Amino acid sequence: MRARAWTILCTGTILIAAPAWAAGGRYDPDHPVCMESISSEGTRIDCEFESLEQCRQGTLGGSSGTCFNNPYYVAPPPEPVTAAQPEPAPPVKPAKSAKSAKSAKPAKSPPSPQPAQPAQPQQR
Repeated sequence: MRARAWTILCTGTILIAAPAWAAGGRYDPDHPVCMESISSEGTRIDCEFESLEQCRQGTLGGSSGTCFNNPYYVAPPPEPVTAAQPEPAPPVKPAKSAKSAKSAKPAKSPPSPQPAQPAQPQQR
């Protein structure tokens, strides 16, 4: 009884894992787009395209097939962005002394405009 259960368990494991092993060899993970071609020898999957547009142009050139996104494609990680070094702050000017602040003349503010007075009617 144990041998039969073990055989069933192992057979199920192999049947589940077999499609993953077979698919891993059919799809090139370096290219994002694949084309499935059908010929007298069977189906063939070529993953050598960088875009769907490039794959479609390949089918117009005489190859017949269907273009699709590669399910096993792994995009390369983005390049690290180096932070720009901030420019050093300009040197701070020394504060004016109390003597020079007293001797400085205060700035005059410009006169504010007065609103125009409405003309009053003349009485006769």
